[in-house]
Amino acid sequence: MKKQKALLIIKPDGVQRGLIGKIITRFESVGLKIIGLKFEMATSDKVIAHYPETEAWFKKVGERTLTNYAKKGLDAKIVFKTDDAVSIGKIVKGWLVTYFQESPVFMAVVEGYDCIEIVRKLSGNTIPVQALPGTVRGDFSHDTIDLANEQNRPLRNIIHASDAPEDGEKEVNLWFTKEELFSYELAGEKFMYK
Repeated sequence: MKKQKALLIIKPDGVQRGLIGKIITRFESVGLKIIGLKFEMATSDKVIAHYPETEAWFKKVGERTLTNYAKKGLDAKIVFKTDDAVSIGKIVKGWLVTYFQESPVFMAVVEGYDCIEIVRKLSGNTIPVQALPGTVRGDFSHDTIDLANEQNRPLRNIIHASDAPEDGEKEVNLWFTKEELFSYELAGEKFMYK
């Protein structure tokens, strides 16, 4: 069994609301090891590199947006001036770049066995109203698709968490240098995983 790394980014809404300590404590409390911490203003280049630039990603984001608009009885063409999923995905990515630059972001690299699954479970659904109580988004996010649509912006959902082992590695390497990551043993760690 191999340890995984995941990147957590407390987004501007989490930073602005003073939730850094409450959020990080949840991941540390379940036994994930924090091996890197950083507080910085995200550059456009880093945010653009963070989210994929593939047609498949733009299409996935655009289709999800179209689905959410349709569920609410809204015409996406009014907001986006198109109903093409790829074009909508590109617009949403632009909104994400702006969102990430509203204030500093707080980043942590956590490590552990099944780390990705654990951080996803603790983070909760990316749509706040669908996030269960007890998750970061369920307890601290209050944004809605309706409000985000009305204001032509992405959902403010407090936290980014890596969603696959390969994404965790890629994201950690994008935001952190090797010198900013630390290797150490948690108290009792060598006895925890036999």
